[in-house]
Amino acid sequence: MMQDLTKGRPFPTLLKFTLPVIGGNLFQLFYTLADTMIVGQTLGADALAAVGSTSIIVYFVLCFIQGITSGFGICLGQRCGAGDEKGMRQSIAVSFVLSVIFTVIVTILCALLSHPILRFMQTPESIYDMAYDYMFAVLLGTGATVFYNLISNILRALGDSRTPLYFLVFSSLLNIVLDFVFILPLGMGVAGAAWATVLSQLLSAIFCIAAGWRKFPVMHVCAADLRDFSHQAQSHLKVGFPMGFQMSVMCIGQLAMQAGVNALGADAVAGYTAATKIDQLSVLVDQAFGIAISSYVAQNFGAGRYDRIRQGVRASLLQTEAVSLAMCVFILLFRNSFVSLFVNHPTEVITGYNNGYLLSVAPFYLVLGLLNVYRSSIQSMGNAVVPFAACIIELVMRIFGTMGLSLLLGYIGICLATPLAWIGAVCLLIVVYYRLIGKLDPVKG
Repeated sequence: MMQDLTKGRPFPTLLKFTLPVIGGNLFQLFYTLADTMIVGQTLGADALAAVGSTSIIVYFVLCFIQGITSGFGICLGQRCGAGDEKGMRQSIAVSFVLSVIFTVIVTILCALLSHPILRFMQTPESIYDMAYDYMFAVLLGTGATVFYNLISNILRALGDSRTPLYFLVFSSLLNIVLDFVFILPLGMGVAGAAWATVLSQLLSAIFCIAAGWRKFPVMHVCAADLRDFSHQAQSHLKVGFPMGFQMSVMCIGQLAMQAGVNALGADAVAGYTAATKIDQLSVLVDQAFGIAISSYVAQNFGAGRYDRIRQGVRASLLQTEAVSLAMCVFILLFRNSFVSLFVNHPTEVITGYNNGYLLSVAPFYLVLGLLNVYRSSIQSMGNAVVPFAACIIELVMRIFGTMGLSLLLGYIGICLATPLAWIGAVCLLIVVYYRLIGKLDPVKG
């Protein structure tokens, strides 16, 4: 049965919906953490650096996938809130077809451009072959990532945030087992870690689709639901493509940062990789609140419950900022211990790079929390232009921050480009959100 997010007190309703999303994001992070930890501990610092030097490329593709499938989920959520069952079936059918087309295109492009990308990223020659093996295997399995994210966003739009979590727990544990099997007995090296991730996500996607099909009759789509394909595809791409593009554009700035770090050598890449993996713990938790408020706002926007949008955003901000503060304190207190999770007997140089990043970024998690909630809320109210503009601000400030601050502060300057980008984007989003909600809910505006 679908969960109706247009009823009930916003704070507990959102919290109940958000907790499984947080769990799902953490287990999704667990995939990459398991890969990184096992690779670093069993294959050494160079192998860790190889995985780390390509992680931003993989993240670039993942961001586009998450963005475009989240956009499809918003379209479905609005129809769900409006009680339009026919529109819901059409949305699900069109989303699957578009995802198949998207998977084919992205997989071909990634396979053809792997070597040029690695050269552009200034990947050190000492780790180039391992970096290519890892990146190529992960990108070849793009389809598994696409369909896991698609079905997860469909289920969340229908009010079910638990089913994706259940299968992620299973597949995460499977991922660890496959990591050890592929890397040690089979001797597949870093490529083994990549294939373990791909196979685990593929199983998660298959099980989620099967469970959703059984649980929600509205997912029993047929050819008749594609009769208005052209119009429906256009409306979905109008929301999904800008979201995917804007999330990928954000990664372009991170590509510039990774290239700057790669130029500093394997030790810098290893320390930076360890730090960013820990940093993702907080980033993905904050993103979970963004995902939850997106489904909540989409349903209430479709139902015309603008008063609940205002109340829900307030509740989400309280929850997000409390968790962001806790994550900041936790990471800063234990920063010296984290690098040992990824590198066996790390040198002082590697530890220094790890700590430098975390000390520069963690104090700004509160800003990241604001960014995720306001951006997701604006997108779910049908405005894709402003979040995209905020994304461009992020991109510009991240690139120029990397270029300018690195000249003055070196490695620390590269790290500071991230919080600088967050601050620039959130300034625009806050102003626009309160203007939008003031027009929709003028009684309380």
